[in-house]
Amino acid sequence: MLASTSCSLPKTQPPPPAPPLPGQSDQQTSQPRSPREPQAPKLKGSSKLNNWSRARAIRSGRKLDRTARSPPQAAAQVAGYPPSLVQTGGASDSEGFTGEDDGEVTEGKAIYMVSDGTGWTAEHAVSAALGQFEHCLVNRGCSVSTHLFSGIDDIEHLMEIVKHAGKEGALLVYTLADPSMAASCKKACELWGVPSLDVLGPIIEAIGSHLGVSPLGLPRGAAGRKSTLSEDYFRRIEAIEFTIKQDDGALPHNLHKADIVLTGVSRTGKTPLSIYLAQKGYKVANVPIVMGIELPKTLFEIDQDKVFGLTINPVVLQSIRRTRAKSMGLAEDKSSNYSEMDYVKEELEYAGKIFAQNPTWPIIEVTSKAIEETAAVILRLYHDRKHKYSMPRISKRY
Repeated sequence: MLASTSCSLPKTQPPPPAPPLPGQSDQQTSQPRSPREPQAPKLKGSSKLNNWSRARAIRSGRKLDRTARSPPQAAAQVAGYPPSLVQTGGASDSEGFTGEDDGEVTEGKAIYMVSDGTGWTAEHAVSAALGQFEHCLVNRGCSVSTHLFSGIDDIEHLMEIVKHAGKEGALLVYTLADPSMAASCKKACELWGVPSLDVLGPIIEAIGSHLGVSPLGLPRGAAGRKSTLSEDYFRRIEAIEFTIKQDDGALPHNLHKADIVLTGVSRTGKTPLSIYLAQKGYKVANVPIVMGIELPKTLFEIDQDKVFGLTINPVVLQSIRRTRAKSMGLAEDKSSNYSEMDYVKEELEYAGKIFAQNPTWPIIEVTSKAIEETAAVILRLYHDRKHKYSMPRISKRY
C-alpha cells in the first residue's frame, strides 16, 4: 500500500510566461514570433519528465493554473505521493519536450487509473482499449500518457487524485471494490467535471444480481479475504515449472502430463506462447518440427485433442530467423541455411505434411496474431473439446 503521509515539496518559483491561447495574436505576447521563423531543435528530456509533460499537455480549451514546478513534483502533490510511487507510462511520441517546465503545451491527454488494489485490472483494461487506437497514438494526433495510482484506500487521497485529474483534464478510470469509495469517486468526478469510468462496478452488480448475493466490497488481498496463496496460485506455479522443463521437446515421456501440446517449426512462437498459457495455469509442452529429426512417438500416443499445430507465413518466418541468426552471430555463416527462403519453405511444407497426417490437430496461423490472440483461440478449442462441444470443422486453420 502506498504511503499516506504527504511529502514536503520545495518552494515553487514564479510561473513562467504562459503561451498564447488559441486565437490570440502574436502582438499580445511578450515575445512575438513569425510563423515562418525557424525554431531551434528541442532537446529530449528524461522519459519520466517526458511522461509528466504529456500529462500536463491537454486540449481542454481552457487555461489551466500552471505553476513552475517540475512535473515529478507536480505528481508528488497528488495524494501526497513521492514521485517514485506514481507509475507513469506513455503511448505518445517522445519528441517535443524541452526537459524544462516552460509552460509549453504539447499535444496529448492523460488517463488516470485508480485502484484500491494493485491496479492490474484497470491497467490491463486501459491497455486493451488503447490497442484500438494504435493508428493515431504515436505522433498522429491523439497521444496519450497513463498514470497508475494503486492501493488507494483512503477517501482523502482519492479526492486529491480526482481534483488533480480535473485540473489536468484527465480521464479517470477506477476499480474500487468498496461501494462507498466507488460512489464517492463518481460524485466527485461529476462535481469537478472529470470524465470517468467505473470498470468493476457494472460487472459486480450484474453478477451479484445473477447470483442473488451481495459482494464483499473488499479489494483482493484485504483483511477478511482468503489468502492470495490459494490453490489456483500454486496450480499456476506448478504449471510454469512444468512448462519450462518441457520446453523445446525436452522430456518427451512427460507429454501425457501436459494439458496442451504445441508443435511447429522453429520460430513460430511456441515458447512464449507456452509460458503465457502456463501463467494461466495450463501445463504446456512444445515439440519442434525439424527436417531430418523424427518426432517423438509419445506425441502420437497421447490424447490427440491436446495437440495444436502452429504455422506461419514463410516471408515473415524468414525475417524472424534472419534476426535470430544475426543476434547469435550466425549471419555470416555460409554453411547454415536456417534463414534461407528455400529451406524455410521446404520446412513449412514438411510440417504441413505432418499436419495433414494428423487431421485432428487444429492448425493455427500465427503470422498476424499476438500471443494473447493465439492463446485465446487455443483455449477456446481446448475447452470446447474438453466439454465435448461440437466443432464445425476439424483440421481447420484458425
